[in-house]
Amino acid sequence: MRIGELAARTGMAASAIRFCEQSRLLPPAHRGANGYRIYDEAAEERLKQIRLAQRLGLSLEDMRAAVEEMQGLSKEALRTRLDEQRAAHAYPIDEQTQGPTQGPAAMRILVIEDEPKTGAYLKKGFEESGYAVDVAADGAEGLILAREEAYDVIVLDVMLPAMDGWSVLKVLRTTHTTPVLFLTARDDVNDRVKGLELGGDDYLVKPFAFVELLARVRTLARRGPPRETDVMTLGDLEIDVTRRRVRRGAARIDLTPREFSLLQLLVRRQGEVLTRTQIASYVWDMNFDSDTNVVEVAIRRLRAKVDDDFPVKLIHTVRGVGYVAEIKEPA
Repeated sequence: MRIGELAARTGMAASAIRFCEQSRLLPPAHRGANGYRIYDEAAEERLKQIRLAQRLGLSLEDMRAAVEEMQGLSKEALRTRLDEQRAAHAYPIDEQTQGPTQGPAAMRILVIEDEPKTGAYLKKGFEESGYAVDVAADGAEGLILAREEAYDVIVLDVMLPAMDGWSVLKVLRTTHTTPVLFLTARDDVNDRVKGLELGGDDYLVKPFAFVELLARVRTLARRGPPRETDVMTLGDLEIDVTRRRVRRGAARIDLTPREFSLLQLLVRRQGEVLTRTQIASYVWDMNFDSDTNVVEVAIRRLRAKVDDDFPVKLIHTVRGVGYVAEIKEPA
């Protein structure tokens, strides 16, 4: 196979493969009639082993020796032995082998998706866009990677074997604030609200356009790690997601379930202008119709409860665009 195909199949950059070739870590390649270097299956297998060794923090030889030595050990004993191996054999990784982009600063994405074709499609698409990607085929494996590795964004399916996406996120949010985008075929509005309430940062329904997914992932990465999601605040407004209570200053505010979902969406994405179409899609699970004023009515009722009795207004209209929740500096 050519170097580009080898890179796609092993999850390593072409530059990393060239580095391995120059370091004589790969079987020799031959050149085809068109001048491309051609590798056999042994090169693919060896690169996968190199990548695994790097993730474990071991040299290739140390990893192979450890695997032979650890046959039959329990998971706990295996983890302890690997930690000992890491401490005993510090293995510096050259910058060229860090991932599918130029250098170690590449954004890292974890895809938790059990459908092989979808997982491969996402991996290829993100890597072609310059990102380093790991793919987990079930919820349990995904949770382990999410907690043990440092990712910039996690793309998470809901219907997963071993552990569903809801459970993965619920456990993950006890220790990590990594941005999570749900990518799932479950398109019911209750599922969308549940995903956001559990601490998800975005929700995209399959089938999807990859260019839209890529744009959403980039937005999450720019936004950085979110705040803890059990309690959200904006100025003197406080939303207790778990108890579904809202307070502004000393006053408790009673909201309907729909109003609560709308306020939670606005505050979670505070500072970001949301269009009426986006709000209708997330809160009402409806395709927006220009003749429908359901969003305007809901915003008006929400303002009456959240803003009208307070000097500082939190929900603002951006004329011709939509709505934003933020504290504006006085003119």
